[in-house]
Amino acid sequence: MAAPVEEMEEIPEIQHEEHKIPPHPTGPQQKFRKDYAPPPYTISTVHLDFVLGEETTTVTSRLHLLPNYGALAEGASRPALPLDGRKDVKLVRVSVGGTQLSAGQYELSEKLLTLKDLPAGEFDIEVVTEIRPQDNSLLEGLYKSSGNFCTQCEAEGFRGITFFLDRPDVMAKYTTRIEADEGAYPVLLGNGNLKETGKMEGGRHFAVWEDPFPKPCYLFALVAGKLSMKERTYTTCSGRNVALRIFVQEENLCKVDHALDSLVKSMKWDEDTFGLEYDLDLFNIVAVDDFNMGAMENKSLNIFNSRLVLASPQTATDLDYSRIEGVVGHEYFHNWTGNRVTCRDWFQLTLKEGLTVFRDQEFTADMNSRPVKRIEDVMMLRSSQFTEDAGPMAHPIRPESYIKMDNFYTLTVYEKGSEVVRLYDTLLGKEGFRKGMELYFKRHDGHAVTCDDFLAAMADANNVNLDTLGRWYSQAGTPHLHVSTSYDAAAKTYTLTCKQHTPPSPGQDNKLPVLIPIKMGLLGPDGADMPLRLRGTDGSVQDLGTTGVLRFEEAETSFVFEGVEVEPVPSLLRGFSAPVKMEVEGQTDEQLLFLLAHDSDPFNRWEAGQRLSKKLLLKLYAAAAAAGGAHNSQAVAERCTAAGGVPEAMVSAFRSVLSDKDLDGSFKSMAVSLPTGNELLDALQGGDPPLLHHVRMYVVKQLALQLRPELETLVKSNDDPAGEPYHFNAAACARRAIKNRCLAMLSSLEEPEITSMLLDRFKAATNMTDEIAALSCLVELAGPERDTALAAFYDKFRNEPLVLLKWLGLQATSNAPGNVSLVKSLVDHPAFNVTNPNNCYSLFLGFGRSPVNFHAADGSGYAFMGDAVLRVDGINHQVAARMVSAFTTWRQYDTERQAMMRAQLERIVAHPGLSENVFEIASKSLK
Repeated sequence: MAAPVEEMEEIPEIQHEEHKIPPHPTGPQQKFRKDYAPPPYTISTVHLDFVLGEETTTVTSRLHLLPNYGALAEGASRPALPLDGRKDVKLVRVSVGGTQLSAGQYELSEKLLTLKDLPAGEFDIEVVTEIRPQDNSLLEGLYKSSGNFCTQCEAEGFRGITFFLDRPDVMAKYTTRIEADEGAYPVLLGNGNLKETGKMEGGRHFAVWEDPFPKPCYLFALVAGKLSMKERTYTTCSGRNVALRIFVQEENLCKVDHALDSLVKSMKWDEDTFGLEYDLDLFNIVAVDDFNMGAMENKSLNIFNSRLVLASPQTATDLDYSRIEGVVGHEYFHNWTGNRVTCRDWFQLTLKEGLTVFRDQEFTADMNSRPVKRIEDVMMLRSSQFTEDAGPMAHPIRPESYIKMDNFYTLTVYEKGSEVVRLYDTLLGKEGFRKGMELYFKRHDGHAVTCDDFLAAMADANNVNLDTLGRWYSQAGTPHLHVSTSYDAAAKTYTLTCKQHTPPSPGQDNKLPVLIPIKMGLLGPDGADMPLRLRGTDGSVQDLGTTGVLRFEEAETSFVFEGVEVEPVPSLLRGFSAPVKMEVEGQTDEQLLFLLAHDSDPFNRWEAGQRLSKKLLLKLYAAAAAAGGAHNSQAVAERCTAAGGVPEAMVSAFRSVLSDKDLDGSFKSMAVSLPTGNELLDALQGGDPPLLHHVRMYVVKQLALQLRPELETLVKSNDDPAGEPYHFNAAACARRAIKNRCLAMLSSLEEPEITSMLLDRFKAATNMTDEIAALSCLVELAGPERDTALAAFYDKFRNEPLVLLKWLGLQATSNAPGNVSLVKSLVDHPAFNVTNPNNCYSLFLGFGRSPVNFHAADGSGYAFMGDAVLRVDGINHQVAARMVSAFTTWRQYDTERQAMMRAQLERIVAHPGLSENVFEIASKSLK
């Protein structure tokens, strides 16, 4: 047990002036995957003692180390031990083998404590540090949130607590003692099992936690505070009872039931789907308001951003409920894919994150609508990750280098990583994928491993060669798939000729072909799937049923189907079986309309509508851009009308979707939604975002005009019956989804009676989903109704910080004319707190998603965001780095906007004292 703080301050050997940390002699240092080397020592046990105080917190770390090097000659010097630290961690003392070292016996720099002349064999180290969690605005390591102590150690936050081998391949068993004032911090939580509690003099108390499973330090967690708890019990498949507990502030205890329900569902699903059972008798979740990430899977003590735990019908939307379910599942699933088996190094981050995202996607699909979930995931991938792949921050799902690891918690590593995991599932089938997972755990449980180890387990378990799938890990960019077709009526054969290439990306000019599973079917004239009889290279014929998977792994390959009686319409890449951009040569609007009407694959029905819409939008955009001149909505509408407007065939197709009683409301909502602006910009050179927005809104308005009877009918028929309570289930969400999509389309008409109807619906809404849907329509319309609704919403929820995030976000993303000045004023509004990550994400990142106001022609939106990045970087580097990403796509836009965005990036890079996080993204964006 460590001595109290006041006694430590009396130790005469401590000369603080000798511990002044010199400035780092070099600039940001890049790390490379090729330079990986095992640590010089491993750590078997870690004993941590925290004495939590209001002014300073003292941390005593006792480590048992073992050498991790080959045999050396007797008397040879031992390797030095570099322990990672941070400049705001004050070293009090360090001892080796029970002997305290003097300042001359170690080296201390801004980021390292290096110990030399270490004993042979096993030995112990004790490091005592002092930190000030209340001053830690970075929210890394140990910090305070709403008066409570909590931690965030992934990726490299543990070095903000004590000096340590802060890397994921150093796995140890942890025992943690926490001491604090009992009145202020009655709840003391750590990893693993609670072993001991006790009271001390002066109103203090302590708790000792012991984690029986070896883990890297990034999974360490501590929480101390005044929290209330709700508990349930789950009985595992082997009959063991597990206590499930969620800790929140007292006033939020009524909002945790959905998260608890989601946790129970997650545990049952993982047992049923993968045979994975929870391994401890206690599982704790804590919700905190100030958190850089969404949530953290610390062993048995998950720490969550409050917005991903707290939900009630009056404060959370269907989307919030769905996200909570998915993220609770995600963090729980990490217990095996991330905790029991972890990453050897941070370059392998997708090993745990891509795999666990795939698992949470499958969980959500099984709990709700599988087709709708798949479409949601692909929409996000295309609108955001494909953009990342095409820009200066493009990187493989397993990056080759980084300056700050925090910057590689990206859509590529997570979402594209999950798509690569899905490739295994598509190729091997559910049974083969589970066999691979079982072998992966059998080989690697309790170890830190690599993406190659996962691939090897999948290949070995199924006795298949997956070498070309492995290329997905090392190549950046989105592969392009080109398909041409031919039908031989005499021979009754149908041939698909597939070609692939991946465009160059930073540092990668020449790409090899990757394994692309093409899940497909052929539709006959009646819309039914035809049997697939695939000719092999040896002349044999393989029966694939009516949906088959083609293994395409060369630069070009032809696939021949026999016994095709009539020329079919191909349905390719069903379920989006690979994250590629596909072009089907000669595909006509008539074929797309046919697929939209008949395809048995729900994803490809939706995809056909998206392809039709994209072709139309790009055509109208080209016409509007060619006309030049003013780009206001009226001028754009005139140009689009002159170019042919919205064809009747498309209107009819949308009408058939809306009128189809057999289609799910959530699917209908997505089917009549247009491709996102980001997806369209990816297809343009020198795009004008405001012009594209006006073109999209023109198409929406034309559809609303011609489909008004259907839209109004769906609104009325999908209203909840009077007095019906809110339910979060697939059927209820589907009703609200199509109703609110129809309202959004009708609002584009900007008619007084519709605006009045939206305000009435806003006032009468009985749940947050309907309330925020009406408000989101009103914020796009300049006028008194908008102001009335925003003021009423704020007054109603002024004491609900999470709800006010929606209020901030809706105003920030609004495309109403002249909205830049409003967003600037919100920075000084009482609802906004610049030190809170959620506030910054809602306001600043929300503003970056406004195609009209962020991209204002006078550059005022860019200047505002540049100012915001520099301000926030002085508070929280991770949050500022996410904000600067709004500028990374600057090369997509017209010459004038490119120049203004580049100027902001140059200004940011030149700013004195810029963090490594922001420097890395801004400087790479300029290259």
